[in-house]
Amino acid sequence: MVVAIDGPAGVGKSTVARRSAAEAGFLYVNSGSFYRAITLAVLGSASPPDDTEAVLRVARACTLEIRNGRLHLDGRDVEDLLHSDSVDAWVATHSALPEVRAIVNSRLREIVAADDVVVEGRDIGTVVFPNAQVKIFLDAQPGERVRRRLAEVRAKGDSVAEEQLAAQMSERDQRDSTRADAPLAQAPDAVYLDSTPLSIEGVEEAILKVVRSRVTNGKEFH
Repeated sequence: MVVAIDGPAGVGKSTVARRSAAEAGFLYVNSGSFYRAITLAVLGSASPPDDTEAVLRVARACTLEIRNGRLHLDGRDVEDLLHSDSVDAWVATHSALPEVRAIVNSRLREIVAADDVVVEGRDIGTVVFPNAQVKIFLDAQPGERVRRRLAEVRAKGDSVAEEQLAAQMSERDQRDSTRADAPLAQAPDAVYLDSTPLSIEGVEEAILKVVRSRVTNGKEFH
């Protein structure tokens, strides 16, 4: 089974997708981490990060796999290296390249072929897994999304002004929803879930309720 969770930045996709996967006994996959791993590989090479052809060469040569729930790049665990300032600075540029998206999508489909998964991202239900058995479009009001992301940033010990963060998230929303290749959009058959008034536990339960309703072939799910 594929559970596809899409939505804008700061809505809480990673938290609820990881929790829902653990509760269901599914593999958790964050598609954004795959793009970050490719950017990490580019930055670790001798190639300039603004050279598209060089980026594509590095991306094609990468080996991406999940072991024990953690992303490995060319056999090395890079899970804790994916959110550096340098990766943050380049990942949007690299992930916007259609060829890079095709590479990541192909790897995601290979992983899903072997496991029940909860996959989160921005084009999972529309492009990567259009036939996913469960599609959730997770959303929240802009102010709530900023509040959640601000709490997340401060929990890591980082400092950022709320106004600056709101502007960055608004810019990302605009970029994600208007890009030519695989823009952020709700799939026609996705369940829309506004998480604004809900706790993390409430969002998780709402997602699992949908999953339970779609379980078929006599497979038990608790």
